[in-house]
Parts: sequence; structure tokens; C-alpha cells
Amino acid sequence: MLAATVARFSPDDPLHGLEVTDRPAPTDREHWTTVQVRAAALNHHDLWSLRGVGLREEQLPMILGTDAAGVAPDGSEVVLHGVVGADGHGVGPHERRSLLSERYPGTLAEQVAVPTANLVPKPAELTFAEAACLPTAWLTAYRMLFGAAALRPGDRVLVQGVGGGVATAAIVLGAAAGLEVVATSRDGAKRERALELGAAHAVAPGTRLPARVDAVVESVGEATWAHSVRSVRPGGVIVVCGATSGDAPPAELTRVFFSEIRVQGVTMGSREDLAALLRFCARTGVRPVIDSEVSLADVGAGLARLAAGEQTGKIVVVP
Repeated sequence: MLAATVARFSPDDPLHGLEVTDRPAPTDREHWTTVQVRAAALNHHDLWSLRGVGLREEQLPMILGTDAAGVAPDGSEVVLHGVVGADGHGVGPHERRSLLSERYPGTLAEQVAVPTANLVPKPAELTFAEAACLPTAWLTAYRMLFGAAALRPGDRVLVQGVGGGVATAAIVLGAAAGLEVVATSRDGAKRERALELGAAHAVAPGTRLPARVDAVVESVGEATWAHSVRSVRPGGVIVVCGATSGDAPPAELTRVFFSEIRVQGVTMGSREDLAALLRFCARTGVRPVIDSEVSLADVGAGLARLAAGEQTGKIVVVP
């Protein structure tokens, strides 16, 4: 089968480590199911894998990808939950949690095997491309807003860095749930796009906000951390899911403890969260924002667009 793999680590030029080539199809394994992939989606996790983060040399070549939707052997249409080992389904009871493409081959392939319990029914209302966007970025945003931050209609949230998958998802989901969303971007066109997606305000990074927010969705890291700390209200929460600009900003500890700010990390969510997100999208008409589609054979072009930060929304890969 055709698959996109990490063939070698390339910290400075991640695309140099990418190979799209034939790989063996998944083998049968008890309590696992092989799915025919109809659509997958790219994430920054794929670029980090190509740089060598979270993998070892002896694991190469490793098939990339954490997101997919497809067809199970019984003909049912499914969305894949990409977290393996969190609850023991399909693996040993003490196996540490991992994401697809970290310990087990990922979704950027014509077929992928996952624990059978990780198959979530795809609502008929969503296309395969739309459903494939949800299991990583959109699931993370959903849990950040409504789980970790526990926001309610009318609350204010700052979303740092318009354009990325999590940020775009947080704007759309937050607006649909009645939150007052403030979005940031250095790019004027992306700020306009944030307003079109439902943000109440869109400003340049570092801009002083008219009112402090109840929560911050932080996926940028060093470049926006100081602004996040200064923008959240006393007792509010900064929810962190990534650090695309670097993971070692000045901690601002005095402001954190004096204002009693909570910092909460989030990585994706549970199968139950994914099922709830799928129902939310099916019932409300909310749909993932798709930036573009590329073929599996041309996945390098999609990864280059992601690495350059040119996208707004998700880049979908069609085998």
C-alpha cells in the first residue's frame, strides 16, 4: 500500500525526511481492525515526527498521521480515535498512552490498523474529509474550551494564532457555543478570516484587549505567552496544547501566582469526547474549515504549506 513515512530525521528541514512509498499492509491482530482510509488530515505532529521528536531511529520508517476517516471491513463508515493505550483497549494494561505514528503506524496511508474500540461511527451528515479533520485539532479545541476551561455561553476566550488547526477550530466551536471569541494573528487577511469564522474581535498579537478573558487557547508558545498571561482575568485559565514558536518562554511566575492563573495542558481527548464532537457538528451544522486537499502521493506539498504557516484550517490528504 502507498504510505507517507518518516524515512530519516531532519531537524532543520523536516520535508527532507519524508518518503512516500509502498509499505506492507497492516497484519491481522486480535482486537484491532484495519480500516480503508478515505481521508486523512495533517497536523504539526507530523512535522515534529519528521524532525525526530518522539521517535527513535530503530522505529524508522514510521508511517505518519494521527487523523483519518474511512470504511471498516463490515462496510461501516468510521472516524478513528488516534490515542492508543490510554484505557488498555487493544494493548497491554500498563502500556503508556501514545498517538498513532508514535508507537504504531499512522493514518497517512491507504490502510491503517487501530484498536477496534477506537472506531467511532461517522455521522452521515459529515463527509469523509470533514470527519478526518476532527480527531486531533478539533477534538483538542473542543476539550480545551468545554472540558479544561469549562467555558459557558457568554464567557470570553482569547485564541492565539489564527490559521492553525486548533485555533481555527476553537474560533468556530466557541462562536457556535455562544462564546465571545478574540483571535490574534500577525496577518491582516487571517484576522479578517477569523471574523468571518465567528470571532467577535481579531487583533494583532500583543494588542491590549478591551477586557480580560476567562480563558486563553494557547498553541503558539513563546511568541504569545506573555500576551496570554496579561490577557487572562485573575483566576482564569490558560489552556496549552502546543508550542509551535518554542516551548521555553519566560514563565511570568509572579503574575501567574499573584493573579491565581491556572495553566492546564491538553492533548486531544477521549473517545467519548470525539463522539460528542461528532454529534455537535452533525446537529448544529458546524463543519471543520478545510484549507485545501492534496493527494497522498503529493503529501509533501501539503506538509510544506503547513510548515510555512500558510494555511487557514485543515489540510486534507486523500489516498
